[in-house]
Amino acid sequence: MTIYHDEQRRLQDQFDSRRLADRLESTIVHDVITPDDAGFIASRDFFFLATVDAQGQPACSFKGGPSGFVGIVDDKTIAFPSYDGNGMFLSMGNLLANPQVGLLFIDFEKPNRLRLNGRASIVDNDPLLADYAEAQFVVRVAVTQLFPNCPRYIPRFSRVEAAPHVPVAGRETPFASWKQIDFLRDSLPVGDLSKVAEMSVITIEDFIASIK
Repeated sequence: MTIYHDEQRRLQDQFDSRRLADRLESTIVHDVITPDDAGFIASRDFFFLATVDAQGQPACSFKGGPSGFVGIVDDKTIAFPSYDGNGMFLSMGNLLANPQVGLLFIDFEKPNRLRLNGRASIVDNDPLLADYAEAQFVVRVAVTQLFPNCPRYIPRFSRVEAAPHVPVAGRETPFASWKQIDFLRDSLPVGDLSKVAEMSVITIEDFIASIK
């Protein structure tokens, strides 16, 4: 069995990279989380998540949290929390319709990256939920493929500060100011309606100006 399908093979043959692709598959692609993999994942405070729905419509989203928020459950499983977002649940709804997911972990300060593919699941009242302050639920991913990726095209960035809205146990999380936008306020979940009732109304222009 190979990880490559016919169209990938067609491009490999077109650009004479089939031998290289086969060598990479046999040497770096693996399905068990190694100590190096675990260390890199644990050092990250964000990743990019790719999902598709039942019809194959894709979505790609950014997921952030405190360093180590992606937990290593065992050498075949990772887990991460789903925090309060915009309520659309595009990625999370997709993985319920189609559990195949791809995760990309990147270090922009010391260019490096790791790709992880697997099958995602959400279980009500997951015991890991207690480990994540303010998480709505926990996603577990059973690993099918892991491999490092060439970092040569990764730009080098310097970290400025951690995101202040990341939930931290024992600290009140700042309220998301976009929820005060005039055309969104009355559509918020019940728990947020009482909070915005005491806040001033802002326009989308006000919000954009505040984040520049």
